[in-house]
Amino acid sequence: MRGQEETRVTYTLESSLESVDKVEQTAEQMARDAGIDEDETFKFSMAVREAAVNAVLHGNAYDPQKRITASFENTGEDIIIRISDQGQGLDPAKLPDPLAPENLLRGSGRGIFLIRSFMDEVHFRQLHPGTELTLIKHLGTTK
Repeated sequence: MRGQEETRVTYTLESSLESVDKVEQTAEQMARDAGIDEDETFKFSMAVREAAVNAVLHGNAYDPQKRITASFENTGEDIIIRISDQGQGLDPAKLPDPLAPENLLRGSGRGIFLIRSFMDEVHFRQLHPGTELTLIKHLGTTK
């Protein structure tokens, strides 16, 4: 299986939807190269896209002066993706529960919920300024 090869790539990108697309495409290719099946690859790349959208939209507010950084690493056992922004920072404990009755009909607010649902581990780190989100998918497992 090609998932046993260690690979690493890092991008520093503009705060744009084109950058989000590049991050998603890289994640999708990395998942395929690691031998992740089609359904899990879809979930994996969707979670990574949500993290990139959060960095561009909520973190950097599309500010052309701010960048996002996305690093992708396949250790042979895990795929580890770190996405950081240069925004105000995010406290995950203050995020509204998307399943609470008052939030069920809201058009947004489910990104972190989806990320946590589709990844094996999710970690937040404050960068001052900015937030780094680490997404980990264990190879050989499905969630």
